Amino acid sequence: MNALKQKPVILYTVLLSFFLTFLLLAELTGSKLFFAFGFTMTMGVIPFPVTFIITDLLNEYFGRKVVRATTFLGMVMIGFAYLLIVIDIQIPASPDSPIDDASFEKVFANSGLVILGSIIAYVIGQMIDLHTFHFLRKKTKGKHIWLRATGSTVISQLIDSFVVIFIALGKYHPVPKLVSIASTNFLYKMGVAILITPLLYAIHIYIDRYLGETLKQQMFKQAMEEEGYESTIQPG
Repeated sequence: MNALKQKPVILYTVLLSFFLTFLLLAELTGSKLFFAFGFTMTMGVIPFPVTFIITDLLNEYFGRKVVRATTFLGMVMIGFAYLLIVIDIQIPASPDSPIDDASFEKVFANSGLVILGSIIAYVIGQMIDLHTFHFLRKKTKGKHIWLRATGSTVISQLIDSFVVIFIALGKYHPVPKLVSIASTNFLYKMGVAILITPLLYAIHIYIDRYLGETLKQQMFKQAMEEEGYESTIQPG
């Protein structure tokens, strides 16, 4: 395999590795609540916004079909994680285990609810993010990365934040509390999305240099043409 063919494979492998790591950490830690700046949020809001940034990068260089496949793979991995949690809960802890059955179940059974809610919210959010990203890229003729990245994240995270909170924590809190937590999570994610926009540009520049102008243009053209967009649209 020559170097030009290896680079897209390496790029996708690296992005996929980060994507799955942050996604699973968001699911496994999402049942913990914490206070910040006077608001209640779930621990999952720390790693989860990164998954949408990575999705935007996959959109940019590989197109909608690859993002759909990656989204499906992420959903399958979340399902496997949930299955393993269910199995692990059924296995009794040994007498000398530092974590007893009650403690283990209290943490990971709640993670199971987060995972169940996230599977639903995740698929809905990713599909909305995917279509919004491509719509904005077409309208801006491939310019203004910040607009399509932030715009797609705003819409998708608004829906994701409320769906996952109501499913994962619905039996523990009244509706006003759920709305408050979901709203705070959403505002936090939006703040993160805006703050890391310079990082997105930096990563984009690094990837462009890694791929080289010729390969970058080829990948961009293929990503656009698979959706029937004009190949004259330039990346930027």
